[in-house]
Amino acid sequence: MTKIHPTAIVAPGAELDDGVEVGPYCIIGAHVKIGKETKIMGHVYLDGWTNIGAQCAIFPFASIGTQTQDLKFKGGVTSVEIGEGTTLREYVTVNSGTNEGDLTRVGAHSHICAYSHIAHQCLVGSNVIMSNACQLAGHVIVEDFATFGGLGGVHQFVRIGRMSFLGACSKATQDIPPFMMADGNPAAIHGLNTIGLQRHNVPEESQNILKKAHRIIFRQNLTVHQSLEKIKTELPSCPELQHLTAFIASSERGIAR
Repeated sequence: MTKIHPTAIVAPGAELDDGVEVGPYCIIGAHVKIGKETKIMGHVYLDGWTNIGAQCAIFPFASIGTQTQDLKFKGGVTSVEIGEGTTLREYVTVNSGTNEGDLTRVGAHSHICAYSHIAHQCLVGSNVIMSNACQLAGHVIVEDFATFGGLGGVHQFVRIGRMSFLGACSKATQDIPPFMMADGNPAAIHGLNTIGLQRHNVPEESQNILKKAHRIIFRQNLTVHQSLEKIKTELPSCPELQHLTAFIASSERGIAR
């Protein structure tokens, strides 16, 4: 059964699935869809063409689906998607896109902590952890299982790789490659994210290959192209290495080193 507090305002047209709970003083717009058993706590604002997955938790004063802060916005239908099982803590903001049809997305089972901001057309993967007050500028891509320390900031169009770690108070102005630890202002790579690899049960053989790849890319004073060529000829392949090299090869802003 859906439970809506009498002080909440739910616009006609909003779609709330079975078991949704809406707390006091929430405002939910006409184009919002909320999946089964999601809990919307007090003073939450949901607007725009926003689709919230099942079993999410949205804490007080979060604002989701609102108009982009991009000054190029000229109107049109843009949207936000939040995957199932994701938590958005207090004062989290997720903005909609800029141009007709644009999408801002947060994947499933992610944990977005208080005061974090996800701007227009960001694509945040699943099982991502963003600690308090992290800030993503527009068009940022965050791959699955990435983790952010508190107050981490990411420049527009930057990518944060799979299972990488961005340290607290760091500023990422270039792509952070998968499986790496980055820290600083601007962020630089300080090693392999061995704890993350272990926690996610990456095979030991793959971890050893990634360690060798890290030394080639970040410790041998080679160009990126030279590093990739050396990895191709000297290291055995594994899925993780393939993902790492493909990510680096496709970088448009360059990688943090």
